[in-house]
Parts: sequence; structure tokens; C-alpha cells
Amino acid sequence: MATELVVNTERVQKFFDYLEAQKAILSTCTHLFTTLSTHFNSLQHSLSQKYETLESKIQALESHSAETLESLDSRENSIPERESASVARIEEQREAALAEFEKRFPGNLELSVALKSFSRKMDSAGLLKFIVSKRKESVSLRAEIVQALAEAMDPPRLVLDSLEEFVNSKSAKVGVTDKRWACGMLVQALFPDGNSERKGPQFARSVVERAVRILERWKGQVEGQSEGLALGAAEAVMFVQMVVGFRLNAEFDKVFLRKLMMEHASRRDMAKLAAVLEDKEKMGDIIDELVKNGKEIEAIYFASESGLTERFSPVALLKSYLRNSKKNATNILKNGNNSLAAMEESSNVELNSVRAIIKCVEDHKLESEFSIDSLRKRAAHLEKAKTERKKSLAGSSKTQNKRGYNSANSGGGGGGSSSFHPAKAAKYSNAHPSFSRRNTNPPLAHHSPATRYSGPYNYPVQTVYDAPAPSPYASSYGVPHIQSPAAIPQQHYSLQADSLGGTAFRSSGSYSSQASYGPYDYANAAQQTYQSSSYPQ
Repeated sequence: MATELVVNTERVQKFFDYLEAQKAILSTCTHLFTTLSTHFNSLQHSLSQKYETLESKIQALESHSAETLESLDSRENSIPERESASVARIEEQREAALAEFEKRFPGNLELSVALKSFSRKMDSAGLLKFIVSKRKESVSLRAEIVQALAEAMDPPRLVLDSLEEFVNSKSAKVGVTDKRWACGMLVQALFPDGNSERKGPQFARSVVERAVRILERWKGQVEGQSEGLALGAAEAVMFVQMVVGFRLNAEFDKVFLRKLMMEHASRRDMAKLAAVLEDKEKMGDIIDELVKNGKEIEAIYFASESGLTERFSPVALLKSYLRNSKKNATNILKNGNNSLAAMEESSNVELNSVRAIIKCVEDHKLESEFSIDSLRKRAAHLEKAKTERKKSLAGSSKTQNKRGYNSANSGGGGGGSSSFHPAKAAKYSNAHPSFSRRNTNPPLAHHSPATRYSGPYNYPVQTVYDAPAPSPYASSYGVPHIQSPAAIPQQHYSLQADSLGGTAFRSSGSYSSQASYGPYDYANAAQQTYQSSSYPQ
């Protein structure tokens, strides 16, 4: 009888399950070991790199410390010599100032002699009055005032005295415009580089504290106004210039300073000052906001000053500005039902935009990337058409005046004198009419900071406060700024007094070269149609 063999598979299965579990544990341990080995190797490599970097920094610090100690020793050894030189300089300036008080000058003093005399006497009130009186000689004045300011015993104090007098005049509302312009000249002379954040004179703590007090009072006057910022463009630039020049960034609210920069971005020096006050990340946000507001030309200058032209391509911004300006001009014609007034306004908008683009391209040397030949031709055509319209207007006005005069003479009857006298046309001895009598026609829409910039960007002695009369394509970013139709509605804006008067002064002494024109003779004027042109896209 055969014996039956019974195999118990359950024990075998348990044994194999045990082996599989051990295998999984072994695999996990191997993976963990590999991961830990890689991690520790990475840590060792990172620590080695940091150690080498730290060693190099320690060596650089030791070298810099040695150089600093050597420089301090040299400065300490030179203190007696510098002290003697300073005492001699102060004594020389004191004697010069006393001599100025004893001198009797004739009435027709030379510009440089008079400026140095006021500076040596530290006569801030007299200096302000003299600068205002020589407004028509602003180009020569700007060239002399820097050297004259160096003759003062304490140039920063002289400028702060003048600025304080200006702030006081704002409270009294007496002679604000003239003093603002004169103070702008002095501030620009105190900081001729336009930027003393990277390099510039060091000021005593008392001087800095006084500058803070004056600017705080100035800021308080602005915040006390009920309608937004009361600082005009030139005033805003001067305020920011003082903050940068005296290194007062931490003393003022960043939001307030940024609002000033955004509202007056069209001022040429504002881009330079903004690049000093803000880092690249904040500048990028400012440029983004300028582009959204239809201020592509300003954005290009801000990007150029802050080194962000790779992020904000000037060519792309120029093309966007050109497209928006063409839409704007077309919308003006459409909304005005192609009337003569709408044609005139649309032509001015287009001409201003073309000039702005040409000036921007020339300033940044982008001719190889953005052709402006067709824009120059279009600008010449628009200027010619504008001149012809002015001639037609002048001829129509003379004809109407002559007819009115003849009808008045004939209406009296016989040889008796007529009781009716025709109205005489206004005559001005100055080619530039005064502020109160110019701009009698409704202002054109979308006025821009053309009056606030008046000269080429790299003019050697030009400041933001004054410049000679503009040549073609040489106004503020070239011309008045035209925003995109998406950024602003199609309506007329009234021109603010500050942008006309206190923001930029011509060498002729007038506020602007803008002239006023009489009413347009629609009956005699030929109908014109707006002609669009092809631009480089």
C-alpha cells in the first residue's frame, strides 16, 4: 500500500512572502543610501564653494580695509594742510565779501560781476531779484551762475535761503512764478550734474536738517490744496532735485515722490532723477504704468535712463505710440464731423506726434532700427499746410477789417465825421504776447509738455527751468505729447497756467512762443480734407 505524500504549501508561501518583504526593505535602504549620498555630496560641494567665496571676500575685505586705513592715514596727515587752506580760503572770501559791501558799482554791471557780488555778500534776496531781472539773458545767466555760486562762502545756505523765500512767497502768493524760475536756476547750479546720489558734495548735518524742514513745509503746502497736487512741472522737478541732491530719500514718502514723477514724467530731468530714486524693479513698474497711460515716449526715456531697454524695446514703444497717435487724429476728425476746426486740431495732433517720434529717435540714435524719412516728409507737409492756413487767415482778417473801416466812413454821410469807429486789431510790440492776452481761442485738445521742454536733450548748459526758443524737432521730448485714445477721452482741456508760465522760460523772457490767432474765416477758407500718410510700421 503506497504512502500518500501531503505537501504543506502554506508554509512555503509564507517563506516566499517573507523574502519579498526583505527584498523591498533592502531596495528601499539602497535607494535611501543613494539619495543620502547624493545629498551629502551636494552639501559638501556647496559648502566648498561658499568657503571659497567667503575666503575671497575675506581677502577682498582685508585688502579694502588696508586701503581704507591707508587712505585714512593719508587724510589724517593732510588735515593740518587742508585746515590751513580752508582757513585761508575763508579769510579770502571774508575779505572779498567785505570789499563787496564797500564797493560802489555803476548801474550797468556785467552779468558775471553782479552775480559774484551777490554771491559773495550771501544776499539771497538781491540775487533772486537780479536773476529775475535778467530773465531775457537766461542762456548767459545759466553759464555764469555756477561759477558765481562757487564764490559764496556757503553755497548750500545761499540756495536754501533763496528756496525758503520762494516757499514763503507761495504762502503769500506774491511773485511765485518769477521766484520759482530763479530758484530753479540756483538749484540746478548747486547740483550741476543733475544727480548727486552717486557722487557729489557732502553736506553738514545742520544743512541737511534745514533742507528737510524747508521741503516738509513745501510739501505741506501741496497737501493743503484741495485739488490734487499743487506742484507744477518745474516745481516738481525742483522738489525731487532737492531730495536727490541732499540725499533725503528716506525722509519722504515713496508714494508721494512716485506720484510727482508719474504726473510730470514728460520733464526731461525727471527720468534721470527717477533712475536715482528707484531701483530697477520699481522703475519697471513705473514704465509699465506710463505705457498703460499712453505715454510711450516718456517710457522710452525712463527705460533708457534706468537701463531697461531690453525689457522695454524703444522701437516697439515707438510703433505703439505712432499707431495710437494715428487713431487719435482720426477720432478727432470723426468726432468733429470733418469740420475745419477738427481738421486743424487733427493736423496739430499728428504734427506733434511726428515731431515727438523724430526727436526721440534722434536722441537715442535709433535711425538704423526705426526709419524716420517718411515722418520728416510728413512733418514738412503738415508744417507747410499750417503756414498756408495762417496766411489765408491773415488775408481774411485784413479784408474784413478793411471792409468794416470803409463802411464806417461811408455811413456818416457827407463830410461830417462818423460817430462809429471800427474796432482796431490788437497790436503787440513784442512778438510773444503776454500770458493774460494770449491764447484767446479755445485750446486744442491733448496739450502736452512741449512748453515744459524747450531744448535738445544734450544741450551743454541747458536745464529744465529755461532754454532758448526751440528749433524744429527740438522741443520737450520733441513736441507736445499725445496720448492714445484708449487712455484719454476725446475732449478739450483747458491749459493750466503752470504748464504755460512757470515750467519753461524762453531766452526772450516770455513764457512761450505760442501766438494767439483771430477767428477763422470759414466763409473764405477753402475746404480741406485730412490726408493720412503711410508711416513705418
